[in-house]
This record gives sequence, structure tokens and C-alpha cells, in this order.
Amino acid sequence: MSELLPELPGVLSGEQVRATVAAIAVEQEPDGALPWFRGSRLDPWDMVEAAMALDVGGEHARARAAYRWLARRQRPDGSWAAEYRDGAEVSPAAESNHAGYLAVGVWHSWLLTRDESLVAGLWPAVRRGLDLVTRMQLPGGAVGWALRPDGTADGTALLTGNASLFQALRCGVALAALTGRPQPDWELAVADLGTALRTRPDAFADRSRYSMDWYYPVLGGAVTGEAADTRLAGGWDRFVVPGLGTRCVADRPWVTGAETCELALALAAAGRPDAALEQVAAMQHLRADDGSYWTGYVYPDDARWPVERTTWTSAAVVLAADALSGATAASGLFTDPGALPPAGTDGSQATAGWLPGGAGRVVP
Repeated sequence: MSELLPELPGVLSGEQVRATVAAIAVEQEPDGALPWFRGSRLDPWDMVEAAMALDVGGEHARARAAYRWLARRQRPDGSWAAEYRDGAEVSPAAESNHAGYLAVGVWHSWLLTRDESLVAGLWPAVRRGLDLVTRMQLPGGAVGWALRPDGTADGTALLTGNASLFQALRCGVALAALTGRPQPDWELAVADLGTALRTRPDAFADRSRYSMDWYYPVLGGAVTGEAADTRLAGGWDRFVVPGLGTRCVADRPWVTGAETCELALALAAAGRPDAALEQVAAMQHLRADDGSYWTGYVYPDDARWPVERTTWTSAAVVLAADALSGATAASGLFTDPGALPPAGTDGSQATAGWLPGGAGRVVP
């Protein structure tokens, strides 16, 4: 790993980040699969997050293997199973946020590596996944959380998943521009979805006790500016435990590492890097000696729970460190509005001619 590694002075050194990346890598299966930890469950969304962290750490071959594992297991309709174990489907439900997130990983990898062959090889899987997402969009702009047995979209939409899909669709539009394959349906879908996320709270199931529903519209890029500040300030006292991190749910004395680092990404996106750094520092009590991270901590009991160190928790730390340090070419993906096309953002839907400086072209 020769690339510059993220470093947060006083919080995380480059060598500590290297150890965290190595802790993710050691859990990867020989065929590229990235479960939560060796021998446990695997879900596509968390696997993409872990692959992005491997890329940040310079483990590009491992990240490519993870993305290709997903491409090989994609179903003809563009979906993946909600859970795999040892390569086999365990929970066959097709969820929209799983279908979309590969686009984020592929765009992130392109920003880091400029690997034309990877983009060209994964473009069909990205396209099938996002085409499925657009088919699952409900009247009013929100996207159903899963497919019913008859292949139609469930009428329930989840705010966190939709905020993630907002970012995924914009990454898909970026990849479409890169490959010279415009996808106007995606642009229309993300425009309607962005409007729903900003103005139609009743379109989503009430899961407001979960911190992710609080910060994810900011993290995903749908809510920006003063609205982002207002949103983050409104939930602060409810979810943030000073010195420990962020609660997963408001009514439980349980802070979790991934949610804390995702909040840090949202804070950075809202222009509050100092507050973001404070959150990353606060969750370092979850760090293990090998650089991995425990999932959470029940503070009244002084107990780690669950007793597991997950690849996606470690990955969230690496991605937050990169975003705050600006170490890699992908560090702005979660924090810089200009890192993605303006499709779906407030006040602009135009994407014609958009490409970041020097992005070039890829022919699938």
C-alpha cells in the first residue's frame, strides 16, 4: 500500500489507519466476499462500504475482487439477496438500497484508481441495479424498500435507505456520463427522490428513533446548506453522547461506531469539520489492538455489544478519516457537492456536459 493514507493528527495516525484496513482485509474470503467478519453474514451494502475502505487503504486488488464477487451474484432483475453466508443466499429478499449501492463503490473506485477495465466490467451490474431502483420508485418520489413476491415494489419507503439511494443514483449518473451512456430515467428518478427527501416526510415510514434517519439525508447529499444545519442541530441532544459517540437509537443507552463516523461525514458535508473530528475522536474507545473496531458500547453497563468487530464499522472509520483529511482523490465523495452531478439537488437538475476535471471517458 504505497498511497498516502488518511491521517487525523491527535486522533488517528496513518499507521493506525493502515492497521484498520488490514483488519478489514484479513476478513475477506479468497473469492472476494467481505462478510461482517469471517464466517458470518454478508449483505451487499455493507460489503460495498468495506470495499471502499480497502480502496482508500491502497488494497485495490481486494476491492476489485469484492466488486466482482457482487457482479457475479447479481440476479437478472438487478437485485441481490439481503443476506449471504458462505456464498449462499440466506435471506432472499430484494432490497432497493442493496440494488443501488454498487454505483457508489464503483464511482469511488474510479476516483481513486482510474481503472477503466473495472468500470467497463461493472457498468452492466450498476445499470441493472439502478434500473431496478427506478422501477421501485413510488408515486411521490420515494422508493419502496423491497420487492414483493410478485415483483412489485413494497409501498413502504425507508428514509435512510432512500437517502443512500439518492447518492447512489447520482453516482450512477456520474458513471453514465463517464461511459457516454446517459440515463435520463435515473436523472428524473433522483430529482423526484430529492424533492421527496426534502419536502415530503410523510412519504417515509416513521423510524425517527433511529439516528440514521436523522443524519442520512445530509450524508446522502439531499439536504444541504441551512436546512442541513437545522436538521443536525435538531437531533443533536437526542442522539449524541458527549465523549462516547452517537446512539444508534434514541431510547437506548448504546453508542455505535459506524453511526458515529457516518454522523461525522454528515457534519463534514454540512461544513462542520471540527465537530466531525470530535465525533471520530469520541468513538476511538471502540478500537481494538489489531486496528479493528467493536460495533457498539452500552455505557451504563460498561459493556461492548454486540461482541463483534465488523468490517463495516472499521470501514466507516476509514471513510470518515479520508473525508476529513482529504488524503485521497475520493475524499470529497461524501462531503463535496461538486464531486457528483447536480441531478436531484435543490434548484438544479441539469447534468449535460458534467464531468469532474480530468475524469475522461470509459467505453464499456
